[in-house]
Amino acid sequence: SIEQRTDWGYDYNVKLAQTAERVGFEYALSQVRYASSYGAAQQHESTSISLALQLNTEKLKVISAIHPGIWHPAVLAKFINTADQFSHGRAAVNVVSGWFKDEYTDLGLEWLEHDERYERAAEFIQVLRGLWTQETFSFRGKYYDITDFTLRPFPYEVPGRAHPDIFQGGNSTAARFNGGAFSDWYFSNGKDFDGFTEQYDDVRKSAAEAGRRAPRFGLNGFLIARDTEAEARETLREIVAKADTEAVEGFGAAVKQAGQSTADKKGMWQDSSFEDLVQYNDGFRTGLIGTPEQIAERIVAYKKLGVDLLLLGFLHYHEEVEYFGRRVLPLVRELEARLPDTEPASVPAHA
Repeated sequence: SIEQRTDWGYDYNVKLAQTAERVGFEYALSQVRYASSYGAAQQHESTSISLALQLNTEKLKVISAIHPGIWHPAVLAKFINTADQFSHGRAAVNVVSGWFKDEYTDLGLEWLEHDERYERAAEFIQVLRGLWTQETFSFRGKYYDITDFTLRPFPYEVPGRAHPDIFQGGNSTAARFNGGAFSDWYFSNGKDFDGFTEQYDDVRKSAAEAGRRAPRFGLNGFLIARDTEAEARETLREIVAKADTEAVEGFGAAVKQAGQSTADKKGMWQDSSFEDLVQYNDGFRTGLIGTPEQIAERIVAYKKLGVDLLLLGFLHYHEEVEYFGRRVLPLVRELEARLPDTEPASVPAHA
């Protein structure tokens, strides 16, 4: 297998978060798998590692991936209130509806069908937002029943922010509806230009039909920046060639049922190839592979299409986050400065 320099330990991740903050990253994402599995053989619980990173940085916002059905929304809201207060407004959540069936059933938890999981996630988001913004909150739904409930303290008060950001992603029709109708941000797996635009248009349509402002958009991408395009392409070839075939195929078998379980077969990973699954969020599809100049131009091209945030993965995080901040991000800012009435794109890294 290809050389690994990543580490799940506390010191490694604190240093990575501090490096990312120093070179210009605005967000980091703490992913979560409860069962040890491909891409997550050793992985911390997301909210606790997120708080640790927040307490060791000054500006970095850290997004905790969480699962309805494992968390109760009021318990999560209370935890995030605490983290948000301690970090002065730098907590956020990514609501993951769930695709790993064994992770629920092996724990004796109820496993819902695909669209039901998104219905539950929609209620989960509404309860989070209500508890974060209302003095006394009640909710009657299919999955949650809240009566005159008050949480104190509220999240930290940040000018222009109503509550901690709520991210949600997916690919299916149900995911796109939730993104438009309920979320602050919509995360997409890796996509080329046409693939992103198709999702972007669908989610914005859902938001308009719900009578609300469209969410902002995040896009996954695995970034390989090298001094020459040939070096970058060779690194990609080596990553795929040296992948653990059995582990990748096992992951593919587990996740493709997520797409096959939707009525329109639009679920995540439904059309992912072996190469796509090596980087488990289809990150190679975004095409951020080449020289700093090529990657900067592609990032700005995505920005023109509506991407507000890039969720980046790397092979060797410490070295490549540093390289990105030194060689790529300044070029992105130069190109952005030439765009009319634009805000800088946000660039978070996986933690």
